Amino acid sequence: MTPEAQENEDISPDRITSLTVQLSENMDKVIRDIQQINLQSNILAVNAKIESARAGNSGAAFSVVASEMGVLSDEIAVLVEELDKNSSKDFKEIARINEHISTSYRGTRLSDIALTNIDLIDRNLYERSCDVRWWATDNSIIDALTQKTPQAYHFASERMGVILDSYTVYFDLVLSNREGEIVANGRKNQYESIGANVSDAKWFLDAMKCASGQDYAWETVHHSPLVNNELALVYTTAVRGDRGKENGKIIGALGIIFRYEDLAQTILENVPLSKEEKKRSRLCIVDNSGLVLADSTHKMLEDHIDFKGKEELFAEKKGFVIKDYNGLKCCIAHASAPGYETYTTGWHSLIIQEI
Repeated sequence: MTPEAQENEDISPDRITSLTVQLSENMDKVIRDIQQINLQSNILAVNAKIESARAGNSGAAFSVVASEMGVLSDEIAVLVEELDKNSSKDFKEIARINEHISTSYRGTRLSDIALTNIDLIDRNLYERSCDVRWWATDNSIIDALTQKTPQAYHFASERMGVILDSYTVYFDLVLSNREGEIVANGRKNQYESIGANVSDAKWFLDAMKCASGQDYAWETVHHSPLVNNELALVYTTAVRGDRGKENGKIIGALGIIFRYEDLAQTILENVPLSKEEKKRSRLCIVDNSGLVLADSTHKMLEDHIDFKGKEELFAEKKGFVIKDYNGLKCCIAHASAPGYETYTTGWHSLIIQEI
Protein backbone atom coordinates (compact mmCIF):
# COMPACT_ATOMS: atom_id res chain seq x y z
CA MET A 1 0.00 0.00 0.00
CA THR A 2 1.36 3.43 -0.94
CA PRO A 3 1.90 6.09 1.78
CA GLU A 4 -0.94 8.13 0.21
CA ALA A 5 -3.31 5.15 0.34
CA GLN A 6 -2.27 4.45 3.94
CA GLU A 7 -2.94 8.09 4.85
CA ASN A 8 -6.37 8.02 3.20
CA GLU A 9 -7.21 4.81 5.02
CA ASP A 10 -6.16 6.37 8.35
CA ILE A 11 -8.57 9.32 7.91
CA SER A 12 -11.50 7.41 6.49
CA PRO A 13 -14.89 7.73 8.24
CA ASP A 14 -14.71 4.08 9.30
CA ARG A 15 -11.33 4.76 10.88
CA ILE A 16 -12.69 7.87 12.61
CA THR A 17 -15.65 5.87 13.90
CA SER A 18 -13.32 3.19 15.23
CA LEU A 19 -11.15 5.77 16.99
CA THR A 20 -14.22 7.53 18.44
CA VAL A 21 -15.55 4.26 19.85
CA GLN A 22 -12.11 3.40 21.22
CA LEU A 23 -11.76 6.83 22.82
CA SER A 24 -15.23 6.53 24.37
CA GLU A 25 -14.40 3.11 25.78
CA ASN A 26 -11.09 4.39 27.16
CA MET A 27 -12.85 7.35 28.79
CA ASP A 28 -15.44 5.04 30.35
CA LYS A 29 -12.63 2.87 31.75
CA VAL A 30 -10.82 5.89 33.21
CA ILE A 31 -14.05 7.13 34.85
CA ARG A 32 -14.74 3.68 36.32
CA ASP A 33 -11.16 3.45 37.62
CA ILE A 34 -11.43 6.89 39.26
CA GLN A 35 -14.74 5.90 40.84
CA GLN A 36 -13.20 2.70 42.18
CA ILE A 37 -10.19 4.55 43.61
CA ASN A 38 -12.49 7.20 45.12
CA LEU A 39 -14.63 4.48 46.69
CA GLN A 40 -11.56 2.94 48.26
CA SER A 41 -10.43 6.40 49.49
CA ASN A 42 -13.84 7.01 51.03
CA ILE A 43 -13.73 3.66 52.82
CA LEU A 44 -10.22 4.50 54.06
CA ALA A 45 -11.45 7.89 55.39
CA VAL A 46 -14.32 6.21 57.26
CA ASN A 47 -11.95 3.66 58.78
CA ALA A 48 -9.58 6.48 59.73
CA LYS A 49 -12.37 8.27 61.60
CA ILE A 50 -13.22 5.09 63.49
CA GLU A 51 -9.61 4.54 64.51
CA SER A 52 -9.14 8.19 65.52
CA ALA A 53 -12.23 7.94 67.75
CA ARG A 54 -10.76 4.89 69.44
CA ALA A 55 -7.48 6.74 70.03
CA GLY A 56 -9.24 9.52 71.91
CA ASN A 57 -7.46 12.87 72.31
CA SER A 58 -4.29 11.52 70.76
CA GLY A 59 -6.14 10.75 67.55
CA ALA A 60 -7.88 14.14 67.25
CA ALA A 61 -5.47 15.45 64.60
CA PHE A 62 -5.84 12.27 62.59
CA SER A 63 -9.63 12.72 62.73
CA VAL A 64 -9.30 16.13 61.06
CA VAL A 65 -7.30 14.58 58.19
CA ALA A 66 -9.86 11.80 57.84
CA SER A 67 -12.70 14.34 57.65
CA GLU A 68 -10.89 16.29 54.93
CA MET A 69 -10.33 13.07 53.00
CA GLY A 70 -14.06 12.43 53.15
CA VAL A 71 -14.87 15.94 51.88
CA LEU A 72 -12.33 15.53 49.05
CA SER A 73 -13.81 12.15 48.17
CA ASP A 74 -17.29 13.66 47.92
CA GLU A 75 -16.02 16.45 45.69
CA ILE A 76 -14.25 13.94 43.44
CA ALA A 77 -17.47 11.91 43.21
CA VAL A 78 -19.40 14.98 42.06
CA LEU A 79 -16.74 15.86 39.48
CA VAL A 80 -16.59 12.29 38.13
CA GLU A 81 -20.38 12.16 37.84
CA GLU A 82 -20.35 15.46 35.89
CA LEU A 83 -17.50 14.20 33.68
CA ASP A 84 -19.36 10.96 32.98
CA LYS A 85 -22.54 12.82 32.05
CA ASN A 86 -20.79 15.37 29.80
CA SER A 87 -18.50 12.87 28.09
CA SER A 88 -21.44 10.62 27.32
CA LYS A 89 -23.32 13.54 25.79
CA ASP A 90 -20.26 14.70 23.83
CA PHE A 91 -19.47 11.26 22.46
CA LYS A 92 -23.07 10.79 21.36
CA GLU A 93 -22.88 14.08 19.47
CA ILE A 94 -19.52 13.12 17.96
CA ALA A 95 -20.98 9.77 16.94
CA ARG A 96 -24.00 11.49 15.36
CA ILE A 97 -21.80 13.95 13.42
CA ASN A 98 -19.41 11.21 12.36
CA GLU A 99 -22.29 9.02 11.20
CA HIS A 100 -23.48 11.87 9.00
CA ILE A 101 -19.96 12.40 7.62
CA SER A 102 -19.48 8.67 7.12
CA THR A 103 -22.80 8.31 5.32
CA SER A 104 -22.09 11.28 3.06
CA TYR A 105 -18.56 10.05 2.33
CA ARG A 106 -19.77 6.52 1.59
CA GLY A 107 -22.67 7.61 -0.62
CA THR A 108 -20.61 10.14 -2.60
CA ARG A 109 -17.78 7.68 -3.15
CA LEU A 110 -20.06 4.83 -4.23
CA SER A 111 -22.12 7.04 -6.55
CA ASP A 112 -18.87 8.24 -8.16
CA ILE A 113 -17.88 4.61 -8.75
CA ALA A 114 -21.37 3.87 -10.12
CA LEU A 115 -20.96 6.75 -12.58
CA THR A 116 -17.57 5.43 -13.71
CA ASN A 117 -19.12 2.00 -14.35
CA ILE A 118 -21.94 3.23 -16.58
CA ASP A 119 -19.71 5.79 -18.30
CA LEU A 120 -17.26 3.04 -19.29
CA ILE A 121 -20.14 0.99 -20.70
CA ASP A 122 -21.59 3.93 -22.67
CA ARG A 123 -18.21 4.88 -24.11
CA ASN A 124 -17.48 1.33 -25.16
CA LEU A 125 -20.89 0.76 -26.72
CA TYR A 126 -20.66 4.02 -28.65
CA GLU A 127 -17.93 2.33 -30.71
CA ARG A 128 -20.38 -0.41 -31.64
CA SER A 129 -22.71 2.14 -33.25
CA CYS A 130 -19.77 3.40 -35.30
CA ASP A 131 -18.72 -0.10 -36.36
CA VAL A 132 -22.09 -1.13 -37.75
CA ARG A 133 -22.52 2.06 -39.80
CA TRP A 134 -19.05 1.67 -41.26
CA TRP A 135 -19.26 -2.03 -42.12
CA ALA A 136 -22.69 -1.63 -43.72
CA THR A 137 -20.94 0.30 -46.54
CA ASP A 138 -18.44 -2.51 -47.25
CA ASN A 139 -18.53 -3.57 -50.91
CA SER A 140 -18.82 -7.27 -50.09
CA ILE A 141 -21.92 -6.59 -47.95
CA ILE A 142 -23.60 -4.48 -50.64
CA ASP A 143 -22.66 -6.90 -53.45
CA ALA A 144 -24.14 -9.86 -51.58
CA LEU A 145 -27.55 -8.16 -51.38
CA THR A 146 -27.52 -6.83 -54.92
CA GLN A 147 -26.05 -9.84 -56.77
CA LYS A 148 -27.88 -12.40 -54.59
CA THR A 149 -25.62 -15.28 -55.69
CA PRO A 150 -24.09 -18.09 -53.58
CA GLN A 151 -20.65 -16.78 -54.50
CA ALA A 152 -21.47 -13.25 -53.31
CA TYR A 153 -22.98 -14.56 -50.07
CA HIS A 154 -19.92 -16.73 -49.51
CA PHE A 155 -17.54 -13.82 -50.10
CA ALA A 156 -19.54 -11.61 -47.70
CA SER A 157 -19.29 -14.32 -45.03
CA GLU A 158 -15.55 -14.55 -45.54
CA ARG A 159 -15.20 -10.79 -45.34
CA MET A 160 -17.19 -10.66 -42.10
CA GLY A 161 -15.03 -13.49 -40.74
CA VAL A 162 -11.91 -11.39 -41.39
CA ILE A 163 -13.51 -8.49 -39.51
CA LEU A 164 -14.33 -10.78 -36.58
CA ASP A 165 -10.75 -11.99 -36.38
CA SER A 166 -9.75 -8.42 -35.50
CA TYR A 167 -12.85 -7.43 -33.52
CA THR A 168 -13.08 -10.22 -30.95
CA VAL A 169 -15.69 -8.32 -28.92
CA TYR A 170 -18.37 -9.73 -31.25
CA PHE A 171 -19.97 -13.14 -31.34
CA ASP A 172 -20.93 -12.81 -34.99
CA LEU A 173 -21.93 -10.52 -37.84
CA VAL A 174 -25.12 -11.39 -39.73
CA LEU A 175 -26.49 -10.05 -42.99
CA SER A 176 -30.17 -10.22 -43.89
CA ASN A 177 -32.11 -9.29 -47.02
CA ARG A 178 -35.17 -7.05 -46.97
CA GLU A 179 -37.40 -10.02 -46.15
CA GLY A 180 -35.47 -10.73 -42.96
CA GLU A 181 -33.69 -13.87 -44.16
CA ILE A 182 -30.08 -14.28 -43.00
CA VAL A 183 -27.99 -14.79 -46.15
CA ALA A 184 -24.47 -14.58 -44.70
CA ASN A 185 -22.65 -14.59 -41.36
CA GLY A 186 -19.05 -14.36 -40.29
CA ARG A 187 -18.86 -17.46 -38.10
CA LYS A 188 -20.56 -20.08 -40.26
CA ASN A 189 -18.71 -22.94 -38.59
CA GLN A 190 -19.83 -21.84 -35.13
CA TYR A 191 -23.31 -20.39 -35.61
CA GLU A 192 -25.73 -21.87 -38.16
CA SER A 193 -27.81 -18.76 -38.69
CA ILE A 194 -27.91 -18.69 -42.51
CA GLY A 195 -31.48 -19.27 -43.62
CA ALA A 196 -32.95 -18.10 -40.32
CA ASN A 197 -35.75 -15.54 -40.57
CA VAL A 198 -35.41 -12.48 -38.32
CA SER A 199 -38.23 -10.41 -39.79
CA ASP A 200 -39.91 -10.16 -36.36
CA ALA A 201 -36.71 -9.39 -34.44
CA LYS A 202 -36.58 -5.92 -32.93
CA TRP A 203 -33.13 -5.15 -34.29
CA PHE A 204 -34.19 -5.98 -37.86
CA LEU A 205 -37.44 -4.00 -37.68
CA ASP A 206 -35.57 -0.98 -36.31
CA ALA A 207 -32.87 -1.27 -38.97
CA MET A 208 -35.46 -1.07 -41.71
CA LYS A 209 -36.68 2.21 -40.22
CA CYS A 210 -33.27 3.93 -40.41
CA ALA A 211 -33.77 7.13 -42.40
CA SER A 212 -30.18 7.42 -43.62
CA GLY A 213 -26.78 5.80 -43.46
CA GLN A 214 -26.01 7.90 -40.40
CA ASP A 215 -28.77 6.19 -38.42
CA TYR A 216 -28.45 3.00 -36.42
CA ALA A 217 -30.51 0.97 -33.97
CA TRP A 218 -29.80 -1.53 -31.23
CA GLU A 219 -31.59 -4.24 -29.32
CA THR A 220 -31.00 -4.28 -25.58
CA VAL A 221 -29.60 -7.18 -23.56
CA HIS A 222 -31.21 -10.50 -24.50
CA HIS A 223 -30.42 -14.13 -25.12
CA SER A 224 -29.83 -14.16 -28.87
CA PRO A 225 -30.97 -17.27 -30.76
CA LEU A 226 -28.49 -16.36 -33.49
CA VAL A 227 -25.55 -17.18 -31.18
CA ASN A 228 -26.85 -20.16 -29.19
CA ASN A 229 -28.80 -17.93 -26.79
CA GLU A 230 -25.72 -16.16 -25.44
CA LEU A 231 -26.32 -12.89 -23.59
CA ALA A 232 -25.84 -10.23 -26.24
CA LEU A 233 -26.60 -6.81 -27.68
CA VAL A 234 -27.31 -6.39 -31.39
CA TYR A 235 -26.32 -3.18 -33.18
CA THR A 236 -27.77 -2.70 -36.61
CA THR A 237 -28.36 -0.40 -39.53
CA ALA A 238 -29.84 -0.63 -42.98
CA VAL A 239 -27.64 -1.69 -45.88
CA ARG A 240 -28.19 0.60 -48.85
CA GLY A 241 -27.79 0.23 -52.59
CA ASP A 242 -26.15 2.78 -54.88
CA ARG A 243 -22.76 1.67 -53.51
CA GLY A 244 -23.84 2.38 -49.98
CA LYS A 245 -24.78 6.01 -50.46
CA GLU A 246 -26.19 7.63 -47.34
CA ASN A 247 -29.67 7.98 -48.84
CA GLY A 248 -29.57 4.91 -51.06
CA LYS A 249 -32.43 2.44 -51.25
CA ILE A 250 -32.58 -0.05 -48.38
CA ILE A 251 -31.66 -3.54 -49.59
CA GLY A 252 -31.21 -5.32 -46.26
CA ALA A 253 -29.80 -5.05 -42.74
CA LEU A 254 -26.49 -5.74 -41.04
CA GLY A 255 -26.52 -6.95 -37.44
CA ILE A 256 -23.40 -7.10 -35.27
CA ILE A 257 -23.84 -9.27 -32.19
CA PHE A 258 -21.82 -7.93 -29.26
CA ARG A 259 -20.41 -9.97 -26.35
CA TYR A 260 -22.16 -7.84 -23.76
CA GLU A 261 -21.57 -9.98 -20.70
CA ASP A 262 -17.80 -9.92 -21.20
CA LEU A 263 -17.81 -6.12 -21.10
CA ALA A 264 -20.31 -5.44 -18.33
CA GLN A 265 -19.19 -8.17 -15.95
CA THR A 266 -15.52 -7.27 -16.37
CA ILE A 267 -16.29 -3.65 -15.44
CA LEU A 268 -18.27 -4.69 -12.36
CA GLU A 269 -15.67 -7.19 -11.23
CA ASN A 270 -12.85 -4.63 -11.39
CA VAL A 271 -14.38 -1.82 -9.34
CA PRO A 272 -12.02 -0.25 -6.76
CA LEU A 273 -13.62 -1.82 -3.69
CA SER A 274 -11.85 -3.86 -1.04
CA LYS A 275 -12.59 -7.56 -0.67
CA GLU A 276 -14.50 -6.79 2.52
CA GLU A 277 -16.62 -4.16 0.77
CA LYS A 278 -17.34 -6.44 -2.17
CA LYS A 279 -18.70 -9.08 0.20
CA ARG A 280 -21.42 -6.68 1.38
CA SER A 281 -22.03 -4.89 -1.92
CA ARG A 282 -24.10 -5.67 -4.97
CA LEU A 283 -23.22 -3.88 -8.21
CA CYS A 284 -25.80 -3.71 -10.97
CA ILE A 285 -26.65 -2.17 -14.30
CA VAL A 286 -30.42 -1.87 -14.72
CA ASP A 287 -32.92 -0.38 -17.13
CA ASN A 288 -35.59 2.17 -16.19
CA SER A 289 -37.87 -0.56 -14.81
CA GLY A 290 -35.10 -1.95 -12.60
CA LEU A 291 -34.53 -5.08 -14.73
CA VAL A 292 -31.01 -6.32 -14.00
CA LEU A 293 -28.82 -6.20 -17.14
CA ALA A 294 -25.46 -6.79 -15.44
CA ASP A 295 -24.92 -7.97 -11.92
CA SER A 296 -22.15 -8.92 -9.51
CA THR A 297 -24.43 -11.75 -8.30
CA HIS A 298 -24.97 -12.98 -11.88
CA LYS A 299 -28.77 -12.59 -12.00
CA MET A 300 -28.92 -10.89 -15.41
CA LEU A 301 -32.47 -10.72 -16.79
CA GLU A 302 -33.63 -12.73 -13.76
CA ASP A 303 -34.17 -10.04 -11.15
CA HIS A 304 -35.64 -6.57 -10.71
CA ILE A 305 -34.20 -4.00 -8.30
CA ASP A 306 -36.91 -2.13 -6.44
CA PHE A 307 -36.95 0.01 -3.33
CA LYS A 308 -38.92 2.93 -1.94
CA GLY A 309 -37.82 6.14 -3.62
CA LYS A 310 -36.34 4.43 -6.68
CA GLU A 311 -38.13 6.71 -9.17
CA GLU A 312 -36.88 9.84 -7.42
CA LEU A 313 -33.32 8.52 -7.27
CA PHE A 314 -33.39 7.42 -10.92
CA ALA A 315 -34.51 10.94 -11.91
CA GLU A 316 -31.18 12.30 -10.64
CA LYS A 317 -27.95 12.12 -12.62
CA LYS A 318 -26.08 10.91 -9.55
CA GLY A 319 -26.86 10.44 -5.88
CA PHE A 320 -27.56 8.03 -3.05
CA VAL A 321 -30.11 7.13 -0.40
CA ILE A 322 -30.02 5.16 2.83
CA LYS A 323 -32.83 2.62 2.68
CA ASP A 324 -33.90 -0.77 3.95
CA TYR A 325 -33.27 -3.25 1.15
CA ASN A 326 -34.13 -6.93 1.58
CA GLY A 327 -34.39 -6.39 5.33
CA LEU A 328 -30.99 -4.70 5.68
CA LYS A 329 -29.98 -1.07 6.09
CA CYS A 330 -28.12 -0.17 2.91
CA CYS A 331 -26.53 2.71 1.09
CA ILE A 332 -27.94 2.64 -2.45
CA ALA A 333 -25.69 4.67 -4.75
CA HIS A 334 -26.84 5.54 -8.27
CA ALA A 335 -25.72 7.15 -11.49
CA SER A 336 -27.62 7.56 -14.76
CA ALA A 337 -25.94 6.85 -18.08
CA PRO A 338 -24.24 10.13 -19.06
CA GLY A 339 -24.01 9.19 -22.73
CA TYR A 340 -21.05 9.62 -25.02
CA GLU A 341 -21.04 11.59 -28.28
CA THR A 342 -24.34 10.68 -30.00
CA TYR A 343 -24.97 7.52 -27.96
CA THR A 344 -26.44 6.59 -24.60
CA THR A 345 -27.88 3.38 -23.24
CA GLY A 346 -30.23 5.26 -20.91
CA TRP A 347 -29.44 2.68 -18.24
CA HIS A 348 -28.73 3.09 -14.53
CA SER A 349 -25.75 2.00 -12.46
CA LEU A 350 -26.32 0.92 -8.86
CA ILE A 351 -24.14 -0.07 -5.93
CA ILE A 352 -26.11 -1.47 -3.00
CA GLN A 353 -23.92 -1.73 0.09
CA GLU A 354 -24.91 -3.03 3.51
CA ILE A 355 -24.11 -0.60 6.32
